[in-house]
Amino acid sequence: MGIESDVSLLWYVIGYSILMVMLGIYYSKKISKSEDYILAGRSLGTLVLSGTLLATWVGSGSITGGQTSMAYSFGIIPAFLLTIPVLAGIILLYFIAPKVRSLGKYTVSSILEEKYGPSARLLASIIIILAYVGIVSYQIQGVGFILNVTTGLSSQWGVIIGGILIIFLATIGGLRSVAPTDALSSGFMVLGLLIALPFMISIAGGWGEITSNVPASHLTATGSLSTIQLLGYLLPPLFLILSDQNMYQRLAASKEDRATKKANIGWIAGILIVTPVISLIAFASSSMFQSIEPGMALMASTVVLPNVVGGILLAAATAFIITTGNSYLLSGATNVTYDIVNRYFMKNPTDKQLMNTTKIFVVIMGVLAYVLISYFPTILDVQMYAYTVYGAGLTPAVLGVLLWKRVNKAGGLSSMIAGVVTTLTWEIVLGKPFEINSSVIAVPVAILVLIFVTLATSKRQAS
Repeated sequence: MGIESDVSLLWYVIGYSILMVMLGIYYSKKISKSEDYILAGRSLGTLVLSGTLLATWVGSGSITGGQTSMAYSFGIIPAFLLTIPVLAGIILLYFIAPKVRSLGKYTVSSILEEKYGPSARLLASIIIILAYVGIVSYQIQGVGFILNVTTGLSSQWGVIIGGILIIFLATIGGLRSVAPTDALSSGFMVLGLLIALPFMISIAGGWGEITSNVPASHLTATGSLSTIQLLGYLLPPLFLILSDQNMYQRLAASKEDRATKKANIGWIAGILIVTPVISLIAFASSSMFQSIEPGMALMASTVVLPNVVGGILLAAATAFIITTGNSYLLSGATNVTYDIVNRYFMKNPTDKQLMNTTKIFVVIMGVLAYVLISYFPTILDVQMYAYTVYGAGLTPAVLGVLLWKRVNKAGGLSSMIAGVVTTLTWEIVLGKPFEINSSVIAVPVAILVLIFVTLATSKRQAS
């Protein structure tokens, strides 16, 4: 069965996009200094913080990559399993969030500098920028795919529209405007998914009909993947979320520790609703649309659902992707401004100069993300690459700072270099042997290097 686009769905996207722009402009008027722009004046309450954490994580990574592509390409159980590392990461963040807030840093790289020195800050910034440009690129691509498949708008124009919206919303108001629009999008998405699921299962002919129309391997524990291939998909989200600068900035932007902990619980509740429902809808879609791009499985459902239900789901999904994109764009631009430009090229800048510089780099990074789109065959490919560059390059070193008093500069720097070099070698130089994602190799290498180099050099220093 092919997808017949429905241009009437475009009006739902237009309406919600206008609402997001209006809210962005409204909240941008509340910005008076850089802390307002980057950390929302440290004013986020429980509800908004829960919503922005959920929306930032569940963007194109889940809607056109992650659970959607996994359910369509490999099976329903692998898609469900992809939620487990995310929950594990959020639970650990629950316990380390107070320490993150107490550090009061704008960037993860500045946290690393405390333990590993200025060179670690520069290296971390480069890693974050590399990863975040990749993440923003597949948010832009996700908008293009969605609008093309569901409304008939050309992919090129869809990508341009997505890029403009993402860059505009990140530029005008920073986290002060992004966080409230995130929260609204989260509520809208949860509602849209819960309404859409029973309709989709019914339209697909019921669970028995769905399972009879998919390959038998898609109903097994690992789907059509080997165990080690499945592990290659489970590790990247865990090691990204544990040190994701976006999440750390949001935790630092909360009013108080109590609000942070409550927001983490709300975030977990949202993940438990959203990701399994996305998996189920995409799996039902795979039984109906058997020759589409895997990333389009969820959005294909919008053209067969009742118009209002499909429109709500489409608008909410597009909003999720846009808010995720502008969050990562803002966060990456913060690194460029504070970790590179401010330290090496600007002498005694004013607060306004720093804020304006961040806005300029939001635009530059957005353009780079648009250019990067053509270099990866699927959204899931670029997603796993970006997650692993970040997760292997930074997470072991960050957790070392937060959880291991003995960790030292040599161990941290060596781990960061080993994680990135191993990822790039496996993915680009070797061409991803055996179709195994680099996380299976790069993450263990980064952890072992952190431990062994720290122990070896600390003994030497002690002697």
